Amino acid sequence: MTTVLRHTPIALALALMGQAALADQPILAPTVVITGTRVEQNSFDLPMAIDSIDAATIQEQRATVNLSEVINRVPGVASAGKENYTQEQSLTIRGFGARSAFGVRGVKLFADGIPASTPDGQGGTGLFDLASASRIEVLRGPFSSLYGNHSGGVVQVFTEDGPENFTITPSYQFGSYGTARTGLKFGDTVGNFNYTGSVSHFRTDGYRAYSESDKDQANFKAKWQLGDRSTLTVVGNYMHQQGQDPLGLTFAQLNADRRQQGTSNRNLAGNPGTASFYGTRRTLENTQGGAVFETQLTERDSLRAMFYLGNRNNEQYLALNAGTQDNVTASGGVSAFDRDYWGTNLRWTRKYEKVTFSLGAEYERADEHRRGYRNGETKSGAQALSTVFGFRGDLKRDENNVAEQSGAFFQGEWAATDTVLLSGGLRYTKLDFKSRDHFVCNGGCSGTTNVAGVNPDDSGSVSYSDWTSAVGAVWKVTQTTNLYANAGRSFEAPTLIELAYRPDGGSGLNFDLKPSTSNQYEVGVKTFLTDTTRLDAAAFYIDSSDEIVIRNNENGRAVYQNAGDTSRRGIEVALDSRLTRDVGAYASLTFIKAEFDDAFRTCLTSPCTLGQAVTVNDGNRIAGIANKSFYGEVTYKHDPWGFKSALEYRASGRMFGDDTNEVRVGGYGVAAIRAGFTQKVKGWTLNEFARIDNLFDKDYVGSVYINAGNALTGRYYAPAAERTWLIGLSASYSM
Repeated sequence: MTTVLRHTPIALALALMGQAALADQPILAPTVVITGTRVEQNSFDLPMAIDSIDAATIQEQRATVNLSEVINRVPGVASAGKENYTQEQSLTIRGFGARSAFGVRGVKLFADGIPASTPDGQGGTGLFDLASASRIEVLRGPFSSLYGNHSGGVVQVFTEDGPENFTITPSYQFGSYGTARTGLKFGDTVGNFNYTGSVSHFRTDGYRAYSESDKDQANFKAKWQLGDRSTLTVVGNYMHQQGQDPLGLTFAQLNADRRQQGTSNRNLAGNPGTASFYGTRRTLENTQGGAVFETQLTERDSLRAMFYLGNRNNEQYLALNAGTQDNVTASGGVSAFDRDYWGTNLRWTRKYEKVTFSLGAEYERADEHRRGYRNGETKSGAQALSTVFGFRGDLKRDENNVAEQSGAFFQGEWAATDTVLLSGGLRYTKLDFKSRDHFVCNGGCSGTTNVAGVNPDDSGSVSYSDWTSAVGAVWKVTQTTNLYANAGRSFEAPTLIELAYRPDGGSGLNFDLKPSTSNQYEVGVKTFLTDTTRLDAAAFYIDSSDEIVIRNNENGRAVYQNAGDTSRRGIEVALDSRLTRDVGAYASLTFIKAEFDDAFRTCLTSPCTLGQAVTVNDGNRIAGIANKSFYGEVTYKHDPWGFKSALEYRASGRMFGDDTNEVRVGGYGVAAIRAGFTQKVKGWTLNEFARIDNLFDKDYVGSVYINAGNALTGRYYAPAAERTWLIGLSASYSM
């Protein structure tokens, strides 16, 4: 597994070639975004790194199941899955979020303006319905700090409006490893009301043994135009997914058989059990809905009010042996929670000729009932007692947790001169965590043979608060070139998952964790090289304090601690070109160096005493962050035939699997090709496509289990699939 980026110059050349081609080249249209400043603006004129991915890029000739299908084209962003749906997809922006054991941390998620992250800062991209998305906006850098508790950035998905006429679109896709997706999208506009809906079912046998998964999803959006000045938008999302967890592989297992399921090296009998032996799996269900009311109060003033609520519940079986679970303070091998959450937001915006500003306040709350059970039941056999795993056993943990986030913010823009635009904002955020422990016992605790053991009352509470800010300026050098610079401070508190386990192995939350703070700086250029070619480039430096890192990660549970200072510095470049009316090219390139500035102690075993801890040296690279990445794409279309095709190339540099930098994960480069036809017959629009991913059948590690133990026995590696194919069919009827 060696770093493969040597093809990058070739792909960049493809993106640049042909500038002197046909005279009838289409002009690149302005990209309008709202995530950066909360009002609609051309991204070209904003002093920040912000990208928008359009509906055609998201939906055409793709599976529309995972965010990683499209978001890796954005510089500074990385997303991957572990070839199963028990962990959800990872998402990092400028290296933030890499520490996450599953789901998303450090990045704020929104769906149609409604948070897809819970108040403590954790979320998942599985709720995003790509089949009905009109665009995805990605904000990187200091200005994302004005959205509250996170460090990396903001990702927001917008659902398309309903079509002018009633339209219904059934679709079906099938491909390698028993993969199949059935979908139905529909929508209409009736007077001042329009709506769109999307439902789908996805399943796969999985690339690896014991990795079957399925996912059901629904998304609905309705919009009412209330008179000339007001709109009411109602949205709803539902997602249910379940899957087998094949676990990560050790380096030896990866080389022996990359498709095998992993084993737990802590099986009590000394004979490692496989993932299926422990019944490792996960079931996740997420439902949320909300309403957004917007009204134009006067010619200058507008008001936006939002309310949402939701429920997220989860049950996950871990590979823990009976002896580990028998500890009186252990929380068991089955982790389950049921979380209700809701929130509201109010924002007032005033526009003058040269000044626009917004004032707002928000409140979010999550109430969680978290429980832990033994994985397995002890049954009498012919000769002795034995444990049968994969079943929910005795209760080992029972607590109610509450997370609340409240905030107030100010953000404004000022056209100081005809060539200089200034932006800035200030925000105050407060988070409160409370835990009420219901699993308290003095001897004879359930789920343990230690009759003298004590499980104390671990109830408690903790609060975090901080001011965050951002300032930026744009200098319009010419009509086609803007230079910009910005700086800001972000604040990231630990999530409920990161508070879930204590370093001493005891039950209850880890209230010793502190928030991390970051000072961020960025300079960049946005320029149209020609009417058909736009170049965006940014350089950034981020200095973080009290970085939240993994202390030890063993047997499916991660324990977190605060390290010292860290730094992230990098360069991001994106080039978008319409070479001719039929040929387009896009390329993005990222270089990043993320390292620890201070040494600290961490654990490679669990449980871990002070004497067993090892040192992470200053200058070590932060685990899970590739040092460089590239995405390139050349597209071709021929309208008379209804034909579209593309060649894609994606590459990632090396990274480390642990903070000690003993586990090195090599880089890779993979290609994909896709093509399809569209026909229009009366009221029908028919579409067929085929795509091949990993075109040259390369073996590579697609994702890493961060800090998964020691270098020899740690289950770090999640191998990506070999060459795969996908065929898709759809038929859209419009009345």
